[in-house]
Amino acid sequence: MSKFRKKPVEIDAVQWTSASDAFSLVDWADGSVEYDEYTSGPSDPETGDDWGRLSVNTLEGEHVATPGDWLIKGVQGEFYFCKPDVFEATYERVSA
Repeated sequence: MSKFRKKPVEIDAVQWTSASDAFSLVDWADGSVEYDEYTSGPSDPETGDDWGRLSVNTLEGEHVATPGDWLIKGVQGEFYFCKPDVFEATYERVSA
């Protein structure tokens, strides 16, 4: 077995921090992300408010976001969600 390290790459990412953010995430992802505000989805962990359903189709199938997840645009233009703790462990902010 060999060990490998991720190559340093820069990605673009936006965190889903409120129900109303969903519309801007859909716009930013050029329609790759779908949002249905009328379908029951995950709830805000603090208020219990239903945020609707935000999802993206990947090679592994449909992924549904939960509040606080990050939407990442990958190096080949693909979009996927990442849990906050994994994002924190994997990425660091770079200066523009």
